[in-house]
Amino acid sequence: MANELRVALEIGPRGKKVVAVAPDWPGLERGAKTEEAAIERLRSYLSRYAPVAKLAGMEEAFAAITRVDTVEVIERYPGTGSTDFWGISFAFSEIDRLDMSSEELERELALMQACWVFFDEVRSRVSEQMQKGPRGGGRDRNQIVGHVIRVEQDWATKVGVSTPQTSQDALPSEDDLQAYRDAYCNAIRAFHAAGKPARTWPLRYLIRHTAFHTLDHAWEMEDKDLTVGVR
Repeated sequence: MANELRVALEIGPRGKKVVAVAPDWPGLERGAKTEEAAIERLRSYLSRYAPVAKLAGMEEAFAAITRVDTVEVIERYPGTGSTDFWGISFAFSEIDRLDMSSEELERELALMQACWVFFDEVRSRVSEQMQKGPRGGGRDRNQIVGHVIRVEQDWATKVGVSTPQTSQDALPSEDDLQAYRDAYCNAIRAFHAAGKPARTWPLRYLIRHTAFHTLDHAWEMEDKDLTVGVR
């Protein structure tokens, strides 16, 4: 593992947004209007990602990259129209397409699972009502949680994991959620062993996109938390 932050840059086709992706740390991705701004925004989230690395048992390795000021840009690759619109990664890099050893796969799965643990910890402590936007828009906690789970379960069908459809307001039980997550990880392992992608998605991308979506909304809940004394 490199002792500096390695970054791949996904560049929107119209040049409106750039997303900095840390390929060694699934879930650590941030977008901005320029390459430099995207890298700096990514660096500003290192402290927020540190609890995930700790949960995955990789605290020391992650701390090593935070102590180094340099960033190594290892790839620039074209994004999609959604990259420009949302400032989120929606394209596959060459790194995403690389084969993984079983050890590399388990490391990435450990970080994805740590993102889930972090997400669950955040949702357990933030306020049920979330801070609204200037015009009163925005989702409350349970709506965010439901969104994350439903979108992820849709992606899980790419590796053959299907779950019962629930209403917009219903959340799975903790046991059902854990069973689904175990099935998701095991299905990814099975596809990896068979040398199969997740339909059109490389497995690396499926893992990092799942981790990103989980973390992005965990951080959203932290930022919109109304609990006194949290922020």
